[in-house]
Parts: sequence; C-alpha cells; structure tokens
Amino acid sequence: MSAKTIDGKAFAASVREKVAGHVARLKDEHGITPGLAVVLVGEDPASEVYVAAKHRQTVEVGMASFEHKLPADASEETLFALIDKLNADPAVHGILCQFPVPEQLDERRTVARIDPTKDVDGLSVTNAGLLATGGEALVSCTPLGCLMLLRDQLGDLTGKEAVVIGRSNLFGKPMGQLLLRDNCTVTIAHSRTKDLAEVCRRADILIAAVGRAEMVQGDWVKPGATVIDVGITRIPHPDKPGKTKLLGDVDFAAASENAAAITPVPGGVGPMTIACLLANTLTACCRAHGLPEPEGLTA
Repeated sequence: MSAKTIDGKAFAASVREKVAGHVARLKDEHGITPGLAVVLVGEDPASEVYVAAKHRQTVEVGMASFEHKLPADASEETLFALIDKLNADPAVHGILCQFPVPEQLDERRTVARIDPTKDVDGLSVTNAGLLATGGEALVSCTPLGCLMLLRDQLGDLTGKEAVVIGRSNLFGKPMGQLLLRDNCTVTIAHSRTKDLAEVCRRADILIAAVGRAEMVQGDWVKPGATVIDVGITRIPHPDKPGKTKLLGDVDFAAASENAAAITPVPGGVGPMTIACLLANTLTACCRAHGLPEPEGLTA
C-alpha cells in the first residue's frame, strides 16, 4: 500500500476561502467586520514572522487586523491593561497573545485574562471545560485543523478507533475530546503507556504529537489507517551544510507503506493552524452578534 498524502496547504487555502466568503456576507448583510487582535511582547524573531503571517492572512480574508506590540520588559500590569481594553472593544472578536512571552509574564494568567468568548486560541480553562462537557467552546486551532482534515478524508468518524500520542493541554487533551464528540473510541497515549507500539497498531486514526523525530515506526501503523503527524523537529540538513530539515513524529516513508492516508511534515497540519484561527475569529464574531455559525468551520 502506498498512502495518499494529505495536502494540508491546499485544504487550509480552501478553509480561508470559505472564511472569506462568510466575512463578505457579514459585511454585506449586517455591516459587521470580524476583528482579530494579536498581542506580541518582545522581539522574538520566530514570533514576529508568525504574527506577520497572521496579519497578512487576516487581511486577505477581509477581516480587521489589530496588532499590538509591547516591549520585552513590559509588566504584567501593562499587558493586562491592554487585554482588558481589547476585551471591552466591540470591534475585536478574537484576541491572541503570541507565546512564548518574556519570563516576567505568566502564560496561564495571561490566557485567563482574555475574555473566553474572544479566546480564539481556545486555551482558557473555560473553553477547555466547555469542550469537555459538550458546551459551546472555542477550540484550540491545531486540534480543530486536524479534525477538519480527518472529516474531509474519512467523512463520518463514528466508530473509528483513534489513538492520540501526547496528552498536552494545548493539543492532546482537546484532540481527544474532539474525537469523542465525533463518536470515535479514543485512547490518549503518552510516555508512560505500556507497549505503545501495540496500542498504535489498533488505531484506525493515529495522531502523533510529542515532538520526537520519527518516533512512530512504519510497523506501528495499522494497514489502512489514517495518520496525522503534528510533531515538528528541526535537524541539521544531511545534504545541505548550514541548512536545517523538518521532521515529524512519524517515519513518513515507512508509515506510508501501511497507511491509507498520511500528513507530511512540512505541508500537512501546520498550514491549518492560522486557517483555523481565522475560522475561530469568524465563529466568535457570529456568536457575539447572535448570528448562525459558519457551517464546516467549527467543531
């Protein structure tokens, strides 16, 4: 078997196109423009590149983009005052504070300060609790992106056995909850799981998110399974001195011999994250104004 490569870049483009269509209708029919505010503290180069990409894609789908940059020595009081201002601004429907933040700031306290109805990263305790109890949550972007890819690839997920490797609050736990909502039988595996390879071999859907390069071997994959690789590890490029290469958590070539479909790294899950951030902002805007949520862009 040679697995189909799931093109996350192309699918993310289709998600952004859907978002743009909904945004245009909101403007035309209701005079509403969804707004996303991104807060960057300090001058981390990787964060600056990511924030610039978010700004560009936000504008491209017709949303309002509000960028706020604070110095690296900004106090918690200064950051929280800005977040409070954004919480109260009716033109802002989504708020994201780019992490990591400087050491004098606490990420959990920062997330907790954001109004849960504007927490488009889906990281707050409130949104995590709503997701776990079947409520109206804003869902963490990367798990939401994986769910969209799985629905597109497999259709109805009911009855599928899913294994998620990784139990982080950012990905593993919300991913497991989303799969449960779609009627999968879910196992969340981790570093203490006994006979991890055998657990993985049961999976119709195998999702790896641990950050260990090529940990998942080809013979861990059940024939015909769908594999979603969330991990990213940067290593020195074997053929290009001075360059780096990205590897996922799954041995792509070996796993492709068993899987029916698999996401590559790069070009798989990664592009979905910003696309789902835009989808969440649109959803938050619709909820704020009591309008129907966009179909196909939510959990």
